[in-house]
Amino acid sequence: MKEKDLNLNMNGNNRKEIHVFSLVVFFTVQNLCFAQINISGHISDHNDHLYSVNIILKDSISKSIVAYTYSDDNGNYQLKADRYGQFNLVFTSLGHETKIIPVMLKPKQSKIEIDVVLIERTTNLKEVIINANVPMSIKKDTITFKTKFYRQGSEQTIEDLLKKIPGVQIDSEGTIKIGNQEIEKLMVDGDDLFEKGYKILSKNMPAYPIEAVEILKNYSNNRFLKGVEESNKVALNLKLDEKSKRIWFGNLQLGVGNDSFYELKGNLMNFGKKNKYYFLTNLNSTGYDATGDIESLIRPYRSNAPASLGDDQTLSSLLNLSPNQLNFKESRTNFNNAELLSLNAIFNPTEKLKIKTLGFFNWDENDFFRNSIDNVKVSGANFTNTEDFKLRNKKRIAFGKLDLTYNISKTKMLEATTKFNRGNFDDNSNLIFNGSSTLENLEHQNKLFDQKISYTNKFKAKKAFLITGRFIDESAPQQYELNQFFYQELFPENLDANKVAQVSNIQMQFAGINAHLLDRKENGNLLELQVGNTYRKDRLLTRFSLLEDGTVLNQPERYQNQTNYQVNDLYFKSKYRLEVKNIGLTAKLDLHQFFNQLQNNESTASQNPFFINPSIGLDWTINNKNKIISSYAYNTTNAKILDVYSDFVLTGFRSFSKGTGGFNQLDASSLIFNYQLGNWSDRFFANTFLIYSKNHDFFSTNTQIAQNYIQSEKILIKDREFISINSKLDYYFKFLSSNLKLDLGYTQSDFKNLVNNSGLREITSNNYKYGLELRSGFKGLFNYHVGTKWTTTKIQTTIHNKFTDNISFLDLSFVFNKRLDIKLQTERYYFGNLQTDKSYYFLDFDARCKLIENKVTIGLSGKNLFNTARFKTFSISDIGSSTTEYRLLPRFVLLKLEYRF
Repeated sequence: MKEKDLNLNMNGNNRKEIHVFSLVVFFTVQNLCFAQINISGHISDHNDHLYSVNIILKDSISKSIVAYTYSDDNGNYQLKADRYGQFNLVFTSLGHETKIIPVMLKPKQSKIEIDVVLIERTTNLKEVIINANVPMSIKKDTITFKTKFYRQGSEQTIEDLLKKIPGVQIDSEGTIKIGNQEIEKLMVDGDDLFEKGYKILSKNMPAYPIEAVEILKNYSNNRFLKGVEESNKVALNLKLDEKSKRIWFGNLQLGVGNDSFYELKGNLMNFGKKNKYYFLTNLNSTGYDATGDIESLIRPYRSNAPASLGDDQTLSSLLNLSPNQLNFKESRTNFNNAELLSLNAIFNPTEKLKIKTLGFFNWDENDFFRNSIDNVKVSGANFTNTEDFKLRNKKRIAFGKLDLTYNISKTKMLEATTKFNRGNFDDNSNLIFNGSSTLENLEHQNKLFDQKISYTNKFKAKKAFLITGRFIDESAPQQYELNQFFYQELFPENLDANKVAQVSNIQMQFAGINAHLLDRKENGNLLELQVGNTYRKDRLLTRFSLLEDGTVLNQPERYQNQTNYQVNDLYFKSKYRLEVKNIGLTAKLDLHQFFNQLQNNESTASQNPFFINPSIGLDWTINNKNKIISSYAYNTTNAKILDVYSDFVLTGFRSFSKGTGGFNQLDASSLIFNYQLGNWSDRFFANTFLIYSKNHDFFSTNTQIAQNYIQSEKILIKDREFISINSKLDYYFKFLSSNLKLDLGYTQSDFKNLVNNSGLREITSNNYKYGLELRSGFKGLFNYHVGTKWTTTKIQTTIHNKFTDNISFLDLSFVFNKRLDIKLQTERYYFGNLQTDKSYYFLDFDARCKLIENKVTIGLSGKNLFNTARFKTFSISDIGSSTTEYRLLPRFVLLKLEYRF
């Protein structure tokens, strides 16, 4: 508040007292903020730098420990002291003599640099027993957190536990990140079952048997490539306590509530030295998603990683009736009846052979309710559409995977992965569109067979050769029916039609082979060479029919497709990384010779384009607190099957789309810049990420918009730009035992399209986000997690649209004793452009009481206690705006019983 707005009536003495008090507060705060002295340096012996050296700062009189740390992989260390006086800095390392350096810390000092050379010592040990009781330890690329120091007493699943580990970020959908980077996998005692589908493990496995969490930096999926490949990947390993190894154990949890709400969870595990078993089941009608993104389990994607041949090969469906993504907690709108069963095992029949089996079965029925008002005002089209939409999705998914790893010798390994997936889906919608009752039915399937074989030969200490082969066969047939005919303007000769139907099928076959050489030089430089060939064949068949009752009246010529598209890519890829002190330069050059063949209905064409994709990158470790990563790339990509078909396809109950009907290659360039201040495990960490990309060619649309239909045709346009800047800051307040996170972001996208033949339109989309959150780490009765996030969206065309939304939350946790704990979660949603009902509030709670410790627990949980029935959102686009109302799960309370065995 400004001073001129205050009306204070004070005498001179009061003002002096206030000035004195303000000065005291100012210098006290200043002292708290800047009293720390930073002690850093480098540790080595006469041969090389030393990692994992223990550094302790002790009071010279009382001998008490003031601070401690470990040296990193490069022999550097850093610790902070918040006291003044005489101290001793103690350096200890196995195989070296202990060194003690007296240090005088003075008030005016801000930093001290002390480099140390330790002397090697030979010691004959008969027996050594080391008892360590520290919360965190660092050894090479592994950071270990002992969970007993971070538990707060209310953790139930692995996901709950990981939220308490420093540096681990988990979003609302369960994605796990270290700092700002998603993990590669989540393992248990060194073995992985789910790869990128790790959410199945984190959302279901109980937390109580976990003794430690290991963060693995510079992780390699292939153990022979550790120290050879240039990897910045991270992974997590969960270490079990001894009493949970080599025995069968688990838990069973049952919850029963009002209005037929229920949940049943079960875990059965045995983690032995040779064999491991993990069986889980989850049945619920509470909206809980126990699987996460199933696609991450079925089709894990690793970009440009060794042996990742074919990971980028996917098959997209033409039409779907799935609910759209919401800026809202999905579980509140998910009327479900889910059943999940997963059977997983790891066998080691011999020392050389490891077998992993995974069976995944998911049945679910989801109901979704939405009312919307769409206002369209663009290029001569000015109308309003209303929709009352009720959707039911039924799905049955069966997925199996078999992994074989055979260690031929100490330097040679053969890996084979076989996957099979079958999904059956039945989607039905009951839609009232502008007062007309409309029924949709979509039956579709997905069949996948995937076989990959990889051979690794580490023929020298820092040199390895890989050869990978892969075959994928996938199909996605669809049958769609609509009991209304909205397209009289498109088909005026068929006025008797009252229904439409479309049968379609997309099939894909992929085969590829890749040879990969990695040569790490003695000076640290890395040479990579790849040569390979991939072949993909796509087949698209669509048949669109106009019906009168059950009789086919017409199959319009421009609405049928029979497309065969074959792409053969013969390529050579090279990469060289040059390391000069603390600077790394990486240059890449990829050469592609394509052989394309396209058959659209009766016409056939071929093309043999050749192109080169260069890129260059730089990473500069200025010091152990400052790091810069940047890269520039120029890429040419080949058009996909959904870009090249020649006639229209029905993609929604009133929308049609059409491809280009011919070959296209798209050119794009991109620039990436990343600045990192500190490390994610430090007290202060900041990360800024900038992406700029320019599509020199891109696919846009020429669209005809009418009240009853939208018909879009893909066209090739020049020049589209995209820029995104995101900064995340993380600071730990020691005196508050709390962590503050700031998230700032800006995105701008420029694109062009055609609407109703009005000429080329230029659209600029801007998105701003700014948020903060504060999470406590108290060891006592109470903990909190509070945060807020604002999002502003602006779209500029011939008209300007803009709106701002806000999401805020406050979570409270109370652990009264070892037997009783309570969690409260509150949320507030604010939608700025709504005329009424702008704010929505939610309250959830979860209470547990342990009747028999480590055996029987009873609980009570409630969702949506304010019984908010619906919520509205507002969105904008380049053609208008929409107001949408969604139905929410009603208030329910579950009585729970958990039994451990």
